[in-house]
Amino acid sequence: MPTQPARIHLPTLAAALLLSGGFILLGMMADAQEAPGQIDYAGFQALTAEAAPHRQARLVQIETFNDMRAEPGTLVIDARSAEAFALGHIEGAVNLNFADFTEEKLAKVIGSKDRRILIYCNNNFTDNVAPVMLKRAPLALNIATYVNLYGYGYQNVYELDGAYSFSDPRMNWAGAEG
Repeated sequence: MPTQPARIHLPTLAAALLLSGGFILLGMMADAQEAPGQIDYAGFQALTAEAAPHRQARLVQIETFNDMRAEPGTLVIDARSAEAFALGHIEGAVNLNFADFTEEKLAKVIGSKDRRILIYCNNNFTDNVAPVMLKRAPLALNIATYVNLYGYGYQNVYELDGAYSFSDPRMNWAGAEG
């Protein structure tokens, strides 16, 4: 009796191919996640979680900010663009654009990792006009600036809390708008 050739069941074959392709993709993804890379989102999340209670304890009101600012050795960093900084900033602040944060650049501008640093950003102002246009609250530059400074080992950082008009004399505003 002649035997019939085995018939391929197409749905079964398709399912087997899809399943094996899925395993190959999962394996590739696992390799990519384990390989050292230049972007580490999970590391950023862990750093942000570690920095959060530290940051919370270092939010200061304008009066404390100004008292600290007046003490020798304290550095006020404005991490906005050079253009925004030129249009106006807190008197005595140094512009260090956030995009330029590197180990070397921070060391050159700040010096000792123990140096007291004060930071502020657009969202510390109520004006919402150039040069202090508001960002969405979760995207305020202070947050990223604080986390980055903390991550680079600068933990003597204090952040201005609250929001004020740049015309408020306590802000000590300097520049075209001051």
